[in-house]
Amino acid sequence: MEQWFVAVRGRSQGPFSRAEVTAGMAAGRFTRETMVWRDGFAEWLPLGQVPELTAQPVAPTPPPAAPGRRAHEIDYEIFGNEMQFIEIELDPGESAVSEAGAMMYMSDYIEMETIFGDGSDASQSGGLLDRMIGAGKRLISGEGLFTTIFTFTGQGKGKVAFGAPYPGKIIPLDLKNFGNRLICQKDAFLCAAKGVAIGVALQKKIGVALFGGEGFIMQRLDGDGLVFVHAGGTIVEKELQAGETLRVDTGCLVALTQTVQYDIEFVGKVKSALFGGEGFFFTTLRGPGHVWLQSLPFSRLAGRIWEAAPQGGGQARGEGSVLGGIATMFER
Repeated sequence: MEQWFVAVRGRSQGPFSRAEVTAGMAAGRFTRETMVWRDGFAEWLPLGQVPELTAQPVAPTPPPAAPGRRAHEIDYEIFGNEMQFIEIELDPGESAVSEAGAMMYMSDYIEMETIFGDGSDASQSGGLLDRMIGAGKRLISGEGLFTTIFTFTGQGKGKVAFGAPYPGKIIPLDLKNFGNRLICQKDAFLCAAKGVAIGVALQKKIGVALFGGEGFIMQRLDGDGLVFVHAGGTIVEKELQAGETLRVDTGCLVALTQTVQYDIEFVGKVKSALFGGEGFFFTTLRGPGHVWLQSLPFSRLAGRIWEAAPQGGGQARGEGSVLGGIATMFER
């Protein structure tokens, strides 16, 4: 393999591969005036005078999609049990999209691009105002204004991994198996194949609007590609028949198909609402359609942590220590 050396501030650095030198030039670390040398050169030369380093690489073209398919076709593997992460394998030119900050690691020749919207054809074809409106809808659903697109620009296979934000499971879902649309809990989306549109689903019923809590504003995933959502604890899938009804805690709802009717209902008894610990309202799901439930909503986990954490000048209880509070008495 060729070994290149670069002169920076009068000092030789290297050895580098050709790809590392060209990547350094693209990143601005090296310029066309930077002196380079490799075995076979009689003397050091400016980088701009070396054709093999300045030739523009041919950008790989995405593989042809299946007839009628817009989203990129990606392969994946999920690792772990309680704290999972997903590794997505990309062919040359293929891309995956994720929320900002979800990336765990990535292989060489994968380029990151942070954009307004979700990277779908619909969000990128409009003008700046259209993109800002799309990004604003994502902000309403609890997500950020930006998403990150990861594109493999090399040869062979590239890999990028995304980590779950809290204990639970990553659920792979192919939208073409669910009528090209799914409704999911806000913050549930983790990553997807490029081409999937990530929007907001506003419930129109007044009961949902006033008392829906976590379930009022939900995410809408449109397209024909793979999406990956994350849920807390254990995942339960249920297929509801026409007219079949299921009542669940609002936070335990993860996702549902577009055919499922969704509403908020009053518990019915004030004593149960006040002392039962379940609140005044629950979610009613009415079939037909498929629903996904989680046993540990993040809000419930965060609430327990908040209750156990020192607050208002309180002090740590030190349950796991023999000394307990004595060990921290000198910290004040």
